[in-house]
Amino acid sequence: MSMQIGPDVAIPALETERSRGTRNWKRLALLLPSALVVTLFLVAAIFADLLSPYDPLEIVLPDRLIPPAFSGGTWDHPLGTDQLGRDILARTMHGARISLMVVVIAVPAAAAVGTLVGLLSGWRLGWTDKVLMRLVDMQLAFPALLFAVLVAAVWGPSLRNVILIITLWTWSGYARLVRADVLSLREQEYVLAARSIGAPDRRVLARHVLPNLINVVVILMTMEVATVILFEAGLSFLNVGVEAGSSSWGIMISEGRNFMPIASWLIWIPGIAIVLISLTAMMMGDWVRDALDPRLRNLR
Repeated sequence: MSMQIGPDVAIPALETERSRGTRNWKRLALLLPSALVVTLFLVAAIFADLLSPYDPLEIVLPDRLIPPAFSGGTWDHPLGTDQLGRDILARTMHGARISLMVVVIAVPAAAAVGTLVGLLSGWRLGWTDKVLMRLVDMQLAFPALLFAVLVAAVWGPSLRNVILIITLWTWSGYARLVRADVLSLREQEYVLAARSIGAPDRRVLARHVLPNLINVVVILMTMEVATVILFEAGLSFLNVGVEAGSSSWGIMISEGRNFMPIASWLIWIPGIAIVLISLTAMMMGDWVRDALDPRLRNLR
């Protein structure tokens, strides 16, 4: 018995290809604005001294509380000035530099520590696994904000302490994720074959395990960027982050909250910067995840 194949058999496949193409265009439409915002953020952070004609810490009391240019102010200060006459645009760009420094240093440091712990835990097993995982559980049980307050009380607020706090707060996520993947990879046939011929653990880890962990770690790093930016701003807002008087976005909001009824731009300009870069960082992280994760690649 034969089955007649009509011309409409290919329609579902055609619709699938069209739906995939539509999703790709939607993702691209979200990616391009996100990439543009991230690029502007990086340019403002790196070239803040060249782009801004003002010192972000210079106090000019006669120019205090000038509104933004689009709200009755002057183009000499496009985003206005704060309660001490400091230029808001200059402070916002230098605040981007602080956030960039925290992300560039703290995220790779946490990834390196967490990857090493997860690799040792998942590969060695036994007492090594138990001890390291208990350390991870202790870190997850200890409130990050309480740890930040303790560090600030002992060593004082500083950018170095913020980086240390964020690194010690986020490494455990990498450790758990890497350990889970190592437990799976150690049972793969190519790993068992390498071990059966007498390859040392160092060689097996370097050639067969670590290359398969890179995508997972990179995906988590991109997803952590927004969290790190928000956490740094939150610590600075509570005066347990960077030094008081610096140009951190959190400090700008903390200093401007008392003037909110008469100078609301002191709050919403750094607030918009935090929300905008956090949202675009999360969108970029989603795109990187879809691009690198083979389980999601066919769904793009």
